[in-house]
Amino acid sequence: MKPYRRRTSTLSVRTLRRRGAQPKVVALGGGMGLSASLAALRRITGDLTAVVTVADDGGSSGRLREELGVLPPGDLRKALAALCGDDDWGQTWARVIQHRFQSQGEMHGHAVGNLLIVALWEQLGDPVQALDLVGRLLGAQGRVLPMSAVPLELRALVRGHDPARPDDVDTVRGQATVALTPGEVQSVHLVPNDPPAVPEAVAAVLDADWVVLGPGSWFSSVIPHLLVPELYDALVQTKARKVLSLNLAPQPGETEGFSPQRHLEVLGRHAPKLALDVVLADEAAVPDATAGEPLVDAAKRLGAALELAPVARPDGAPKHDPELLAAAYDRIFRMHGRIGPWR
Repeated sequence: MKPYRRRTSTLSVRTLRRRGAQPKVVALGGGMGLSASLAALRRITGDLTAVVTVADDGGSSGRLREELGVLPPGDLRKALAALCGDDDWGQTWARVIQHRFQSQGEMHGHAVGNLLIVALWEQLGDPVQALDLVGRLLGAQGRVLPMSAVPLELRALVRGHDPARPDDVDTVRGQATVALTPGEVQSVHLVPNDPPAVPEAVAAVLDADWVVLGPGSWFSSVIPHLLVPELYDALVQTKARKVLSLNLAPQPGETEGFSPQRHLEVLGRHAPKLALDVVLADEAAVPDATAGEPLVDAAKRLGAALELAPVARPDGAPKHDPELLAAAYDRIFRMHGRIGPWR
């Protein structure tokens, strides 16, 4: 079995709406990986929901979380910024909410969007309602939801977290610490270990045509969604097709030295009941069919076909290009989706 390689173009959201061909898409993740996926997906559908991890404990988000006891707003803010349109309004608001204060005092490092989101949480007392209101203010082309309504702590079993004890396995606490560990992450879990999912997130997954996981920090942004029992059950039960988008390269610290197929193996260990339909990888990361065979086999063990496409930025930076990633998603939705208009 050889992976499929082809470059294709996308249709505009306006064209999709006119044809009644808009798939309902739910994207799961966090940080810059989810932002890349959303920036691509908003180009091919107007029916888009982001479900965002809430285990961040670093930077501005960590400080607000510790001081006010709120959900960490940073990844939610990044998702909202990625859903802003390309017009002046959208791009102006995207810059505003991403702006960080620079000072010698308490405000240093805080993002405007984090403060706005937390203020509305305190005003409205409902995280989902507040995020919907921020989305309307920004003109966001989609909806942003937290995966849980309670702040979560990520914990990992890491071999060699202390370089002086390379064979010892320690419990490492906190998403920021896990993401930067010099050791090898064996597994992750959440505290509390059975957090409640946001009902709107579960409903969105069950009602979706496609669910997109990744790209992103594997242990701290992608896998945590599979550790929320209600959300995991929804992902297993949904009739939506599921595509997993692999990273362009291993992440220093968290997945240092991981092959593409190892990413799939560790995901399968954390979510043994989850079946996928498509695994998307950048064709430059799997340069020939021989090198691709282990990845093909790993995808098949998850029930998925491997699709290769050019999705990296042409300048060589290890970042996804929104237009190329949109083209890849668009082709996958058409080749592996339903025949005829969506719904």
